[in-house]
Amino acid sequence: MTDDHDTISVEELVEYCQTQAGLLSGYVETIGAEMDELLDEIDDDIAKLRTRVADHSSGTEGPTTSSTTTGPNDPQRNLEEFEELETELEEKQAIAEAKRARMAAYQDLAVAYIEVAEELESTIDDGRTALDRILNFERDHDAPAYFDDRQTILEATTGSAESLRSDSHR
Repeated sequence: MTDDHDTISVEELVEYCQTQAGLLSGYVETIGAEMDELLDEIDDDIAKLRTRVADHSSGTEGPTTSSTTTGPNDPQRNLEEFEELETELEEKQAIAEAKRARMAAYQDLAVAYIEVAEELESTIDDGRTALDRILNFERDHDAPAYFDDRQTILEATTGSAESLRSDSHR
């Protein structure tokens, strides 16, 4: 990067940061849509569970023919089914919470990229200094971990995307 034709401009680096922020925002939208679907499933599961509890409490599940029934009205079987539904519901809620945390992390990084872009525009004149700022930023924020299908500047300059990803998860 010592020749003039090999240097990158501050404007190009600002555009890169803005593009990264845009991609992260797109990921947030995708995760949000997935989470909306999951939350709808959770709402449906809760409604079904409430209906079953109400039906069971009011005795509308049907009369039992004997006190030793092992059919659909067996109290032990009903309890096991409720426990199974509760476990499934808890698992879905945990997945939704993980998606929420992932969305927040992607949003935070998108905002940080925009802030770096603004910093570069307002305070840095030299492309090399701007590049160093982005390299430090991406290293500090583990940016390569957020882009599975795209190489970050940090990865491009180190030439080892896979080793960076594996090092960051140790």
